[in-house]
Amino acid sequence: MIIKKSPGEIEKMARAGAILVATLDLLESRIRPGVSTGELDTAAERFIRGRGAIPTFKGYRGFPGSICASPNAMIVHGIPGPYRLKSGDIISIDVGVTLDGWVADAARTFAVDEIDRQAQKLLAGTEESLHAGVSECRPGNRMGDVSGAIQGVAEGAGLAVVRSLVGHGVGRSMHEDPQVPNYGKPGKGPLLEEGMVLAIEPMTTAGRPDVRMGGDGWAIFAQDGSPAAHFEFTVAITAEGPRVLTPWHLSAEESGAGAAEQVASAR
Repeated sequence: MIIKKSPGEIEKMARAGAILVATLDLLESRIRPGVSTGELDTAAERFIRGRGAIPTFKGYRGFPGSICASPNAMIVHGIPGPYRLKSGDIISIDVGVTLDGWVADAARTFAVDEIDRQAQKLLAGTEESLHAGVSECRPGNRMGDVSGAIQGVAEGAGLAVVRSLVGHGVGRSMHEDPQVPNYGKPGKGPLLEEGMVLAIEPMTTAGRPDVRMGGDGWAIFAQDGSPAAHFEFTVAITAEGPRVLTPWHLSAEESGAGAAEQVASAR
């Protein structure tokens, strides 16, 4: 069952999204060689709770972290811990924030210092595919329009779309209907309607799309060991078109008074 949100509920999700975006900004400022993923997790949890929100992932189905931190060939669901970033790494950071019972969900893949051309192409192509999918989030379109746009851009960039992992609806729960595949045929699938809120999240590799589960039962890796990327927005479908509730950066008005100062002090 797809749960549509009212304009007021979407505004509440946008407030959760603003905290999430500020959290990603903070983590971006801390990503450097020698920093552990556990240290990033601690900083994120402290910041989220300091804004009166809850890190959605913490305890979700037993997950121990406040963020997912997935370096290099790890695609998603990396448990933060002792791994220390190295120059040339890429790392996908996925964050969920719950504020007043409403969830926002977003992810970015970051470069650690200089990265090679293969990794640059991977990050650029995956991010471009996200924007292509978002552009199709309009009333009257079909899910296949979103999925097909993501697939077309990603595969056009020479990347493999991971087919066993999908996006999803989001609202009071982190995972709601419908599923949002990153591949598909335009004009097919569920009708998109005003009030739907979707987590659009292409996950790609520079090699093949096959995956394997890590020994901890959480982390999912590219089976062939190729580098992987993950970019995600929470997007509301409105009469005016797609509204990204977790943009990469916030205006001063969106972030609210004092948000920039809080990020700066947390650094």
